[in-house]
Amino acid sequence: MTTVRLGKSELIVPKNGFGALPIQRISLADTVHLLHKALDNGMYYFDTARFYTDSEEKLGAAFADRRDRVVISTKTGATTADGFWRDLDTSLRLLRTDYIDLYQFHNPAFCPKPGDGTGLYEAMLQAREQGKVRHIGITNHRLAVAHEAIDSGLYETLQFPFSYLASDKELDLVNLCKEHDMGFIAMKSLAGGLINHAATAYAYLAQFPHVEPIWGIQRESELDEFISFQSNPPVLTDDMRARIEKDRQELSGDFCRGCGYCQPCPAGIEIESCNRMYLFLRRAPYSVYLTDEFYEKMQQVKQCLRCGQCRDKCPYNLDTPNLLQRNYDDFMAHWSKKDQLNPKKN
Repeated sequence: MTTVRLGKSELIVPKNGFGALPIQRISLADTVHLLHKALDNGMYYFDTARFYTDSEEKLGAAFADRRDRVVISTKTGATTADGFWRDLDTSLRLLRTDYIDLYQFHNPAFCPKPGDGTGLYEAMLQAREQGKVRHIGITNHRLAVAHEAIDSGLYETLQFPFSYLASDKELDLVNLCKEHDMGFIAMKSLAGGLINHAATAYAYLAQFPHVEPIWGIQRESELDEFISFQSNPPVLTDDMRARIEKDRQELSGDFCRGCGYCQPCPAGIEIESCNRMYLFLRRAPYSVYLTDEFYEKMQQVKQCLRCGQCRDKCPYNLDTPNLLQRNYDDFMAHWSKKDQLNPKKN
């Protein structure tokens, strides 16, 4: 089984990390079954967050009696020291543990440092001194904050979006982390669902021995595929390289990564789904998206207030309201032809 050393933290984890955001969407019983199967098959690194509703609670239910066999990372989005301690105490209680292997600041708009006036980093150091936190990391979607975190030397790991759709700027971050002996945890390795061939995604990231991908998993079929990579890691082939080049051409430019930081929308628009509809319609069978459910979601776009909140919060500087309109127009053009695009079976 291929493993990754998370930089100077010295944590050793399997190349397959389990991203526990999607388990919010399934039952507790199904989650426990999924998590136990992952662990029993060699996937022992699990990443969650206080922000992921009941994800921590489900991990706690699954691993309370086998804590010594797993590496758990979670995150706090707190902006004050008081909020930090509330988040940490809540996470420890829900995870049913007295320590967190890797505690991360969750996508802060700035890089927490000692003496910055927030008290966040000082609280993190105190939590480590108390043994409640073993290693310190940061996650982000902003290149400037990521660079500052690397340069600061204060963090053992950086979690940042990275896939074969990444630009040279993201690749620079990966290389800088290696130079600074900083663990690099790759989120969005399937580009928020836009990459639909897991073996190619895995083979691409296998080129970077110090990069740890975490895969968002909620279905047993997905888990089975990643488990199969443990003993038979995919290697880049000419067909895979051609797929990567095709995807890069199709997905270049301004597209929504589905990070969700634009939410909540005051008009109730499910922005991360609606803003990728153009791509979904070209990368999956029409029958998956030309449904009454997605029609209702796309109709909500008409309620857009043009308030600009989503645009201001987008870490990729997308013109989100205009992108929503473009996706709505494209969906409606396909909807008008849905009978031809979704032929009924006899």
